Amino acid sequence: MPSENGRVLIISGSDSGGGAGVQADIKAVTMLGGYAMTAVTAITVQDTRGVHGVWPVALEAVLGQIEVTLADIGADAIKTGMLGTSQLVEAVAEALSVQASLIARIIDPVMVATSGDRLVDARAIEAIRSELVPRARLVTPNAPEAEVLTGKAVVNLDGQRRAAERLLELGAHGALVKGGHIGGPVIHDVLQTTTGEWIFESPRIQTTSTHGTGCTLASAIAALLAQGRSVPEAVEQGRDYLYGAIKAARGLGKGHGPVHHGWLLDDRER
Repeated sequence: MPSENGRVLIISGSDSGGGAGVQADIKAVTMLGGYAMTAVTAITVQDTRGVHGVWPVALEAVLGQIEVTLADIGADAIKTGMLGTSQLVEAVAEALSVQASLIARIIDPVMVATSGDRLVDARAIEAIRSELVPRARLVTPNAPEAEVLTGKAVVNLDGQRRAAERLLELGAHGALVKGGHIGGPVIHDVLQTTTGEWIFESPRIQTTSTHGTGCTLASAIAALLAQGRSVPEAVEQGRDYLYGAIKAARGLGKGHGPVHHGWLLDDRER
């Protein structure tokens, strides 16, 4: 049963700029009432302009972080993000199958940063498809990631639906194919699960403050699932949180700025 606080273990890379990666994950989980833990997979030298360097964390250290947090505190949901190599993907998948087989997994298949910098190699992509997508409670690719994972063109709503169907065929229990990379004044996100389909839409916000949006949404959903929400409820409420965070972005940095994760606190202070 989910705990009262919604414990979320985040397995992802660090973003020194604070807008994406484990920093964004922790902020989103905390703002939505959950308790965030981390297994850091890589240290990135990153700001709003791009990724300037990546230093992978030793495999033993990543697995150790997973082991001790699960053994001591436990988790109600596990969210994965940046996993740069096939070796790491396979090791994480094995660790979760042994230590967390019954815990909901939210797989954010992070492949490319908002700046366009690639964060995983080709073998890691295949490992994500074969090792992490199967048995995932929810997979949350954007349109380019969905194309890579499924081989389906994702340039419109029909493409999103076909890609989601393929992810379910690969073994995922749910797939959220996001439409932020598809042009138009309205963004559509397609959610398919083994029990149905939901299409969410929202007006596009004209902004360059989109750094970390994928990390933020996946972690928001993980926090809500960990607190007992259904997948459709968690997606809807997570999208609402992200929309507010984008709208309230403060325009930090000289490139793609971060969203404002703490916007709910601003509302409460008014």
